[in-house]
Amino acid sequence: QVQLVESGGGSVQAGGSLRLSCAGSGYTYIAHCMGWFRQAPGKEREGVAAIDSDGKTTYAAAVRGRFTVSQDNAKNTFYLQIDSAKPEDTATYYCAIAPVPAAKYCKGLNDDFRHWGQGTQVTVSS
Repeated sequence: QVQLVESGGGSVQAGGSLRLSCAGSGYTYIAHCMGWFRQAPGKEREGVAAIDSDGKTTYAAAVRGRFTVSQDNAKNTFYLQIDSAKPEDTATYYCAIAPVPAAKYCKGLNDDFRHWGQGTQVTVSS
Protein backbone atom coordinates (compact mmCIF):
# COMPACT_ATOMS: atom_id res chain seq x y z
CA GLN A 1 0.00 0.00 0.00
CA VAL A 2 1.45 3.31 -1.10
CA GLN A 3 1.69 5.93 1.62
CA LEU A 4 2.90 9.50 1.48
CA VAL A 5 3.38 11.42 4.70
CA GLU A 6 4.11 15.13 4.71
CA SER A 7 5.88 16.91 7.55
CA GLY A 8 7.65 20.16 8.26
CA GLY A 9 4.73 22.53 8.08
CA GLY A 10 4.25 25.30 10.60
CA SER A 11 4.11 29.03 11.05
CA VAL A 12 6.67 31.46 9.71
CA GLN A 13 6.88 35.18 9.24
CA ALA A 14 6.95 36.71 5.81
CA GLY A 15 10.42 36.44 4.36
CA GLY A 16 11.17 33.31 6.35
CA SER A 17 11.83 29.74 5.30
CA LEU A 18 10.38 26.29 5.79
CA ARG A 19 11.35 22.87 4.52
CA LEU A 20 8.58 20.39 3.86
CA SER A 21 9.24 16.68 3.58
CA CYS A 22 7.23 13.91 1.97
CA ALA A 23 8.17 10.39 2.99
CA GLY A 24 6.98 7.66 0.65
CA SER A 25 6.58 4.00 1.44
CA GLY A 26 4.97 0.86 0.09
CA TYR A 27 6.23 1.14 -3.47
CA THR A 28 9.16 0.50 -5.73
CA TYR A 29 8.80 2.39 -8.96
CA ILE A 30 11.04 2.15 -12.01
CA ALA A 31 10.41 5.84 -12.48
CA HIS A 32 8.08 8.40 -10.96
CA CYS A 33 6.59 11.82 -11.29
CA MET A 34 6.18 13.67 -8.02
CA GLY A 35 4.37 16.88 -7.30
CA TRP A 36 3.70 19.38 -4.54
CA PHE A 37 0.30 21.04 -4.43
CA ARG A 38 -1.40 23.46 -2.09
CA GLN A 39 -4.89 24.53 -1.23
CA ALA A 40 -5.85 27.64 0.66
CA PRO A 41 -9.27 28.02 2.34
CA GLY A 42 -11.91 28.86 -0.21
CA LYS A 43 -9.56 28.34 -3.14
CA GLU A 44 -8.95 25.54 -5.58
CA ARG A 45 -5.97 23.28 -5.26
CA GLU A 46 -3.02 24.47 -7.29
CA GLY A 47 0.21 22.88 -8.40
CA VAL A 48 3.38 24.30 -6.89
CA ALA A 49 6.34 22.23 -8.02
CA ALA A 50 7.12 18.88 -9.58
CA ILE A 51 10.13 16.64 -9.99
CA ASP A 52 10.66 13.45 -11.92
CA SER A 53 12.89 10.55 -11.00
CA ASP A 54 15.65 11.96 -13.24
CA GLY A 55 15.55 15.21 -11.29
CA LYS A 56 13.86 17.42 -13.85
CA THR A 57 11.87 20.11 -12.05
CA THR A 58 8.85 22.25 -12.85
CA TYR A 59 7.59 25.27 -10.91
CA ALA A 60 4.45 27.33 -10.91
CA ALA A 61 5.08 30.95 -11.78
CA ALA A 62 3.92 32.11 -8.35
CA VAL A 63 6.74 30.26 -6.58
CA ARG A 64 9.54 30.14 -9.13
CA GLY A 65 12.75 31.48 -7.63
CA ARG A 66 11.49 31.05 -4.05
CA PHE A 67 10.63 27.34 -3.82
CA THR A 68 12.96 24.45 -4.52
CA VAL A 69 11.85 20.86 -4.96
CA SER A 70 14.32 18.02 -4.45
CA GLN A 71 14.40 14.33 -3.68
CA ASP A 72 16.38 11.54 -2.14
CA ASN A 73 15.48 8.54 -4.26
CA ALA A 74 17.29 6.13 -1.95
CA LYS A 75 15.00 7.20 0.88
CA ASN A 76 11.82 7.69 -1.19
CA THR A 77 11.68 11.15 0.29
CA PHE A 78 10.88 14.44 -1.38
CA TYR A 79 11.41 17.97 -0.17
CA LEU A 80 10.01 21.40 -0.79
CA GLN A 81 12.19 24.26 0.40
CA ILE A 82 10.17 27.44 0.85
CA ASP A 83 12.23 30.62 0.97
CA SER A 84 11.14 34.26 1.00
CA ALA A 85 7.74 33.09 2.17
CA LYS A 86 4.75 35.32 1.50
CA PRO A 87 1.37 35.46 3.25
CA GLU A 88 -0.22 34.19 0.04
CA ASP A 89 1.78 30.98 0.47
CA THR A 90 -0.49 30.11 3.41
CA ALA A 91 -2.19 26.83 2.57
CA THR A 92 -2.27 23.12 3.22
CA TYR A 93 0.50 21.52 1.19
CA TYR A 94 0.16 18.07 -0.30
CA CYS A 95 2.59 15.75 -2.03
CA ALA A 96 1.56 13.30 -4.70
CA ILE A 97 3.22 10.65 -6.82
CA ALA A 98 2.60 8.74 -10.02
CA PRO A 99 4.52 5.74 -11.39
CA VAL A 100 5.66 5.91 -15.00
CA PRO A 101 7.71 3.61 -17.30
CA ALA A 102 10.35 6.32 -17.61
CA ALA A 103 10.82 9.87 -16.38
CA LYS A 104 10.44 11.25 -19.90
CA TYR A 105 6.70 10.55 -19.63
CA CYS A 106 6.25 13.00 -16.77
CA LYS A 107 4.22 16.10 -17.55
CA GLY A 108 5.20 18.26 -14.63
CA LEU A 109 2.18 19.37 -12.62
CA ASN A 110 -0.26 17.81 -15.09
CA ASP A 111 0.47 14.18 -14.37
CA ASP A 112 -2.14 11.67 -13.27
CA PHE A 113 -1.09 11.61 -9.64
CA ARG A 114 -2.56 8.48 -8.13
CA HIS A 115 -1.38 8.71 -4.57
CA TRP A 116 -1.65 11.67 -2.23
CA GLY A 117 -0.52 12.53 1.26
CA GLN A 118 -2.74 13.96 3.97
CA GLY A 119 -1.22 17.41 3.86
CA THR A 120 0.73 19.72 6.12
CA GLN A 121 -0.31 23.25 7.04
CA VAL A 122 1.87 26.24 6.26
CA THR A 123 0.96 29.63 7.68
CA VAL A 124 2.87 32.76 6.73
CA SER A 125 2.19 35.87 8.77
CA SER A 126 2.86 39.38 7.60
